[in-house]
Amino acid sequence: MVAEEVPGEGSGQVFEQHRPRLLAMAHRMLGSRAEAEDAVQETWLRLSRSSTAEIENLGGWLTTVVARICLNMLRSRRHEPFDVELVAPDDPEQEAVLADEVGLAMLVVLEALTPAERLAFVLHDMFAVPFEDIAGIVGRTPIATRQLASRARRRVQETPVPTSDLAVQRVAVDAFFAAAREGDFERLVAVLDPDIVLRSNVDAVAHGAAAVARNAIMFADPSAQLRPAVVNGGAGVVVVRDGKPFSVMRFTVVDGRITAIDVETSAERLRQIVFP
Repeated sequence: MVAEEVPGEGSGQVFEQHRPRLLAMAHRMLGSRAEAEDAVQETWLRLSRSSTAEIENLGGWLTTVVARICLNMLRSRRHEPFDVELVAPDDPEQEAVLADEVGLAMLVVLEALTPAERLAFVLHDMFAVPFEDIAGIVGRTPIATRQLASRARRRVQETPVPTSDLAVQRVAVDAFFAAAREGDFERLVAVLDPDIVLRSNVDAVAHGAAAVARNAIMFADPSAQLRPAVVNGGAGVVVVRDGKPFSVMRFTVVDGRITAIDVETSAERLRQIVFP
């Protein structure tokens, strides 16, 4: 058992050496930089309450702790988080930098996985953590953990990879709003994938291009302001009404067509958006 002893300054220095890897790991498991930073901070707090003298492999210990924290966060969440970075209009360079920082068309694919599958795939395939170590984190045998990663890998390979080019994404997003505001049903359907899914944090779901197009036209508000944003690494929009964020929309684009739209309207989440 690890003794309760506050480590000295040296432990903080050692932790900082591990922080970039822990943050990258947590980011890919959680899909949110803000949540990843929370997980890494919690890992540091747990280390600060432990004696490093009792920890044989500090890197392995930190990986295990941050992974368990991430697993608990994944299991308790109802919806994927939104990381929103507002960008200046017509500033593709800034948008590209933000997308590069946040990452990750792969995260869209990972959302389809269960928490245990996601952990096994990220830890093994992206960070080379042995299955024997992952097994203790997810509460499975090494063989079962290997099967989790294999199933996740197969699902990732079968899922169409979203377009990573932000300029291409933005063309589709702009076309979507232009057609919706003009009430042009045919033009709207043309920019949507036939199997598109519209999801919101209030559990409203629409399937198929026709249903999503009708929904978009019905709720289009010509008076609302559309603020370009990078949302979880992809092209998105903050819808502003009366000077305040009304909703955040994240778009997934594959081969020039929108395959998914996720809408966040939670007042608590929207209050976190600060206009530059």
